[in-house]
Formats: sequence, structure tokens, C-alpha cells
Amino acid sequence: METVVSGIRSTGNLHLGNYFGALKNFVKMQYENRCFFFIADYHALTTHPTAENIKTNARQVIIEYLAAGLDPEIATLYLQSDVPEVLELYLFLNMNAYLGELQRCTSFKDKVRQQPENVNAGLLTYPTLMAADILIHKAHKVPVGKDQEQHLEMTRMFASRFNRLYKTDYFTEPQAYNFGENLIKIPGLDGSMKMGKSEGNAIYLIDSPEIIRKKVMKAKTDAGPTQPNQTKSQEIQNLFTIMQQVSDKNTLHFFEQAYADTSIRYGDFKKQLADDIIAFCNPLRERILDLSEKNSYIDEVIEHGAEKARQNARNTISEIREIIGFRK
Repeated sequence: METVVSGIRSTGNLHLGNYFGALKNFVKMQYENRCFFFIADYHALTTHPTAENIKTNARQVIIEYLAAGLDPEIATLYLQSDVPEVLELYLFLNMNAYLGELQRCTSFKDKVRQQPENVNAGLLTYPTLMAADILIHKAHKVPVGKDQEQHLEMTRMFASRFNRLYKTDYFTEPQAYNFGENLIKIPGLDGSMKMGKSEGNAIYLIDSPEIIRKKVMKAKTDAGPTQPNQTKSQEIQNLFTIMQQVSDKNTLHFFEQAYADTSIRYGDFKKQLADDIIAFCNPLRERILDLSEKNSYIDEVIEHGAEKARQNARNTISEIREIIGFRK
């Protein structure tokens, strides 16, 4: 059984894009691999060094992942900040990471442009912290999006460099976990290709039926088809893409036909889409609200996850200290 490690952003509620992207696959993955899923609360400090509600936000993310189907008895779900061994490995990796290669990292250059007033060392060494998160569990596979591929390449480089410097084969070079056709990209309600918090175009799992209906009815559309079998605009294709995931085949077929013969009425289309999104999200929303009331259970999940992750991390750090030459 292979070890899989994946980080989870610690800010914001989960939306349909998260669910049909990584989260749905995580739920399946946990039964097929030895999985470590961590809430990346340390990483949040690179862009929000005085962030408020770090603890509350991380707790909410755990609640929503549990509601979506992660099983804390099968997978290890934990807070990054509960495993200090990660920081020790981060230090060791930084000692063998070079300024030039860190400065060439695409995400670093992007962040320098986005936040020129806050170009901190954490931004520069983000790849080594990510590598520490992965290598602390000696991962074989890491689910990554396009924006993280370079970081995974750097993780492999740090693992290989460690092995070479200390004449060992301790670290396996982790590979990307490929979801293939199972990775579904949910577009935004504003006509953009990506649903996301910062874009303000998302439907969240915790949204009430009223909020969902309001968002969908305001979704961007066009003037409608003027000839049979007209190619859909991006705005309309986005709504059909969402409908493919939340509606039954007969409903989807009905509106596809209505678009093809130009009889579609966007008001009716949006109303049906809103109803189907609500029907899909309601069970998840109810579980989220129920878990939000179970404070002692969530505390137990967090503590249990921290202990499982730390036990594994302690073993790794003990072995690494011996390899480098420190006392265990």
C-alpha cells in the first residue's frame, strides 16, 4: 500500500469546485492508500502573517471534510501546526536549498508581484516547507494541481539531494497522484473557467437553499441561441458543466435538446439547476451543521489525527537525525 500526502488550504469554506475536484477523490483514495491529509495552517502565514481565526478556520475545514466522507479512523487528518517535527525537517531541507533555485520558483515570483510589501522568507522557502510536509511521511504519491507541479519537482530534487549528500537511499522521490478522468473541474458562475473563493463565483457546501438559488439566478448568461445546434458560449457551457454533476441524465438531456432547438428559456434552466444543486448540497450541509455542534468529537478527531501524524513524523525525524549525525 502506497503512502499519499496532501495538504488542504486552511481558509474558507469548501465549494462545489473543491468537492468535485480533490475532495471526492480523497474520499475514495483513503480506502486504497495510506493517506495523510493535513490542514496547511502554517502555510497560511506566508500570505497572511497576522491572520485572524486561524484555529477556527482550520477546524471548519476539518468539519467539512468529515462531512464529505473522510474517515478519521482510516485516513490521518491533522493540523500541520500539531506536528512540530515538520519544522525540524523544514530546517534541515533549508540548509541544502539554494537561493537561486528558490528565487526561480514560479509561485514565488507571482507572490512577489502580488504582495510586494510582504516578500518574506516564508514565501521564498515555501517549497521546502511543502517538501517537509511530504517527506516527513516518506510519501510515494502526492495529488497536485497544475499550480503545484513545480513544487513537487522541487520536493523530488530535495529528496534526491538529501540522499546524495548523506550517501543514503532514505527518501523515495514522490510522484504525482494522477486522478485521470476522475478529476472534474467545476467552472464559476461568472463565466470563468474556475470556481473559487477569491473569484466570488462559488457555491459553498454550507450555503443555504436561499443563497444557492440567489447565486444561480444571478449567474452570467448570454442572449440565447439564435440558430439550431449553436455552439454554447463559455457562460452557458459552465452552467451545463455544473448540471452534468448535480442533475439526472433526463434533466440534462431535456435542456441540451432545448438549447439545440433554440427553445431553451434560461430562467427555467437556472431554476432547475438551482433546485438540483440544493438537492445535492443539502445532505452535505446538514452533516456540516450537525458536526459543528459536536465540539468534543471534533476535538477528539483533531487530537487523534495529531497523535497518528506525530508518531510517524517522530520516527522519520529520529532516523534523519541519525543519518545527518545528530543525537536521536
